[in-house]
Amino acid sequence: MIRHLVPQIESQIVRLSSPVAVQLPAGQLLGPPGAPVKMSFSHWSSLTRLRAGQIGALAEEFVEGKLLLEGHMRDVMAVAVSLLPDNPVHIDAGWWTTLQRQIRSLRAHTPEKDAEQIQFHYDVSDDFYALWLDPRRVYSCAYYRDDSMTLAQAQEAKLDHICRKLMLQPGERFLDIGAGWGGLLLWAAEHYGVEATGITLSKNQHAHVQRLIADKGLQGRVRMELCDYRQLDESQPYDKISSVGMFEHVGRANMTAYFRKIRRLLAPGGLVMNHGITAGGPDNDQLGAGMGDFIEKYIFPGGQLLHVSDVLDHMARGGLEMVDTENLRPHYARTLWDWSDALEARLDAAQQVLAARSGSERGEKILRAYRLYLAGSAMGFEQGWLSLHQMLATRPAEGASGNAGKGAPSVYPFSRDYMYAPPAGPGNAPG
Repeated sequence: MIRHLVPQIESQIVRLSSPVAVQLPAGQLLGPPGAPVKMSFSHWSSLTRLRAGQIGALAEEFVEGKLLLEGHMRDVMAVAVSLLPDNPVHIDAGWWTTLQRQIRSLRAHTPEKDAEQIQFHYDVSDDFYALWLDPRRVYSCAYYRDDSMTLAQAQEAKLDHICRKLMLQPGERFLDIGAGWGGLLLWAAEHYGVEATGITLSKNQHAHVQRLIADKGLQGRVRMELCDYRQLDESQPYDKISSVGMFEHVGRANMTAYFRKIRRLLAPGGLVMNHGITAGGPDNDQLGAGMGDFIEKYIFPGGQLLHVSDVLDHMARGGLEMVDTENLRPHYARTLWDWSDALEARLDAAQQVLAARSGSERGEKILRAYRLYLAGSAMGFEQGWLSLHQMLATRPAEGASGNAGKGAPSVYPFSRDYMYAPPAGPGNAPG
């Protein structure tokens, strides 16, 4: 009988660094009654997952209504960290695991599968995302250039940070792969005067950006296409390319081909910004303790993370030269907490929106999954289990003469000053 685990669980929760009360299916309460977090179980079988520290399985039980969680999400995540038996990043990846990973990646990332997986996540409900994202609906790591910045200000700072790194100039052809709700696409067009093209696999996002383009009168300078990056025409190369929060969906098996495609889309000497989540360890493409399985099932089916060293290797094999890499991990932890806090403050509205879209029962499950996903991801970035890198690369230009005779046949600047100095000229964004 599983009930024999009760003394072990009682001993376990007493030793946790974060206080928690556990209510058993029969009603008995373990732990301090006034604990900031309370876990109420309705099935005895769930206790085996608690005892083993299987955070992902417990998260699934919460989504499915078998476990009730009470308490602030920041406190819930502190308990989750305490329950873990080991570091979820330290996964032994032998040759068999590596082979299985490659096969799984190949199967999961056909154009048809990618479209299904993107729509599963991003087409949940535009109104739902609008409840907790900034007004521009920028769904990627913000850049808190100043500690006093709000989420909206930090997202605008991120958009401008990317544009400065890419050295966007008026009239340049700019491509945004995985353009989301159009934040970067429109910022680049309005503040830097580029001819901008964005692509997405999300029908909701495509329709939203089309409306924004019309409302802003940008039909002649901005295009949004509903297509896969593999379908993009290569006959007219782009001067600058960005890929923000997208390459996590590409898959390890397709990564070199992805960067080769970008190289063919990029004019010689052009720049590409690859901004996205990277794995915290060199051997894991998802978190252990069942957390990666939870994300795969409820949030990002087909998502696969690579360590930054692996990404740079694929980038080089794809014919691109990395010229700058910046780790924004702490910025993403703060971004996710801002999103989590915003959702927690509007749970009733979120429940209504999701119920109208998906039905009451399905809507409840989606809401519970996202509550754990946002707070759990914030915890993951805080702990260093996940990271976020901006990798700026160039397509080497044969015979480039910008710095010829000075040590490098390249037009890329010798210092990073241009990224951070106040912008000059009316065509650029305000500081």
